[in-house]
Amino acid sequence: MQLKPQDLVVAIKLAVAGDLTYDQLAASLGLSKSETHGAVKRAKAAGLLLADRQPNRYALLEFVLHGARYAFPAVRGGMTRGMPTAHAAPPLVDLIVQDNDPVPVWPDPQGEVRGTSFKPLYRTVPKAARADAKLYECLSLI
Repeated sequence: MQLKPQDLVVAIKLAVAGDLTYDQLAASLGLSKSETHGAVKRAKAAGLLLADRQPNRYALLEFVLHGARYAFPAVRGGMTRGMPTAHAAPPLVDLIVQDNDPVPVWPDPQGEVRGTSFKPLYRTVPKAARADAKLYECLSLI
């Protein structure tokens, strides 16, 4: 079974939001119930979630720090309007001095910032991040 990007998004959502039903999880991430169930199943098989859908925080942290960039490499695009990510998003935006270079953004029609596009882990990430500040912070760091 191969891990998919949405599996990591689901595992991180469960880590920041606590115990959610499949319906709540699907609605909050903009996924279908079957996508959500498959993501949980694959995340459990990979060891990112425990049998009771609780996050395996150690494994999740280890994967985010050492494996995510190889499993899901960043895909850079052109200039676009979007939602700030990486060092241009919370929590790093207040800690890092910004230069005149365009900021990294997830392409998003509702975005208010113009910058260099980077494909989000999954297509629904910008919408889910707008609705959950903690999720936004975590996903923007990956």
